[in-house]
Parts: sequence; C-alpha cells; structure tokens
Amino acid sequence: MPGRTWAGTTLDDRKAQRRGQLLAAGLDLLGTDGSAAVSVRAVCRHAKLTERYFYESFTDREDLVAAVYEDVGEQARQALVEAVCDEEDPRRRAENAVTAFVELMVDDPRKGRVLLLAPLTDPALTQRGLHLLPAFAAMIGEQLSHGDETGRQLVAIGLVGALSNVFIAYLDGTLRVSRKRLVEHCVKLVLGADAFDTH
Repeated sequence: MPGRTWAGTTLDDRKAQRRGQLLAAGLDLLGTDGSAAVSVRAVCRHAKLTERYFYESFTDREDLVAAVYEDVGEQARQALVEAVCDEEDPRRRAENAVTAFVELMVDDPRKGRVLLLAPLTDPALTQRGLHLLPAFAAMIGEQLSHGDETGRQLVAIGLVGALSNVFIAYLDGTLRVSRKRLVEHCVKLVLGADAFDTH
C-alpha cells in the first residue's frame, strides 16, 4: 500500500527516489557518451539499481530517454520563464533569458547535449525535438514587441533555429568562442529579432 512507511518513507517516496536515480543515470550517460551508451543494463548499473526497478518506472529504453529529454526541456522552459518575469526592459529581458539558458545548457553541458544534440542522433527523440521547438518559439514570440502575431511567430521560429544552431556548434566544439562572447552574440540576435518589422 502506498501509505505504508518504511524507515520514515512511503513506498511512493522510494519509487520516486529510484526513478530520480534512473533519470540522473540516463542524463549522465546520454549527455556524456551519447545515445549508444544508453541501454537498460547500462542505466541500471550506473544508477546501482536492478532491472526490476527500471521496469517499475519505465517501459523500455526509449521511455527512459524520452523522460530524460522532457525533464531537461522542462528545466529549460522554467529557467527562461523565471528569467524574463518581472523585467520590463527588452535588453535586460534578453540578457536574462540568454544567461539563464547558457547557465543550464553550457554550465552543465550534459543537459545541452541531451536537449540539442541527442535529438539529431536518437530516433526516440527526433519527433520530440520537433515538438519542443514550437513551444520555445511560442515563448520567444510572447516576448517580441514588433509586428503582428504572424510576424512575431515567423521571427520567433527563425530565432529559435538560429540560437539552436549556435548552441549546437558551441557544444560539439565546432564553434570556439568565450562564454562571454557567446552570451553577447545571442543577446544581439534576440534584440535584433525584436527590432525586425514583419508587417
């Protein structure tokens, strides 16, 4: 029964803790060594849990990979929402949003690789990546002040594509710039997009 306790924790608490361990292991493997490193056995070994506990929370390897991806995506969404709330100045909003995204994606590059690189190689994430981008575009579109609704949507979609490719190049090592310059460039992209008149 979920309500029963053992050593001060309920069965649901322990199940949630084990799920968290498996997600952390999945993030570490997927974000460090890529899709090929993620198998049920490898995740269980990394989490120091048996396969019985894996299947308690996930139906298969693809289910875990999707959950890791969605968890990181939600962290990114939340970081961006918190970064722009209560800030009226467009430049400060852009700086806050870019800085928050860099802190999440670059300071912990595992998360950046999961969110931006893994969907390029893991079939379990390809469609999910396509679903997440419109959500980020919609969020950016809400922050733009110029143009009509369709114009803001066009700019936001283009901006998400541009920013995604800059971060992908930074994370995979093809773009070698300082973190400071990365942030400055992305802020310019955001501010430039907002000034773009799409009427």
